[in-house]
Amino acid sequence: MRLLLAEDDPRLAAILVQALGEAGWAVEAVADGREAYARALAEDPPDLLLLDWMLPGLDGLTVCRRLRAMGVTIPVLVLTARAAVTDRISGLDAGADDYLPKPFDLDELLARLRALHRRAAYDQQPVVTLGDLVVDFGARQVRRGAVDIELSAREFDILWLLATHAGSVVSRFTILDEVWDGDTDLRSNVIDVHLAAIRAKVDRPFGTSTITTVRGAGYRLEQP
Repeated sequence: MRLLLAEDDPRLAAILVQALGEAGWAVEAVADGREAYARALAEDPPDLLLLDWMLPGLDGLTVCRRLRAMGVTIPVLVLTARAAVTDRISGLDAGADDYLPKPFDLDELLARLRALHRRAAYDQQPVVTLGDLVVDFGARQVRRGAVDIELSAREFDILWLLATHAGSVVSRFTILDEVWDGDTDLRSNVIDVHLAAIRAKVDRPFGTSTITTVRGAGYRLEQP
């Protein structure tokens, strides 16, 4: 998960880079609105943009407005000291997906970023097909071939996370952060229990083994 942080306050930027990095984000920080705009238009744009409103060069809302005019759909969360309702409306009207006034709670910021990232992933890829395995987020349905598979809500969310990252290792931390919003102990066996249930429904009855445990790293849904 790659995030571009545009914040000209060096102290706040350093705090956010550390906190976001510890939460699993790969963070690139810039301190100028023009630089943020150029980076969002690059060939390898970030997955999400965290913009301060009052940036030098171009302010955050102008950056957001220009990106939307260029057809860029990267989710944008605007940070600002302006808390009036009219300011929030201005931010959203400029094309921001969310708005968080300063000072803010770090846990709330992380939760809002996770929500934006999930929403973007679902919008971009509502159905994932891997061989005969089909995971449909909109309908919250799973099929293998012609067989419908019933999963619990948490089992589905874990499978969806693995399916949208098929071929790549998804860490236990990422699963806890995305599926449980970090609201459980990393040392708990709750993930193992749910993955065992998923394997029993998605793999074992069909004689397949598509979910691999990568020791010390996490789990991977294999590409067909």
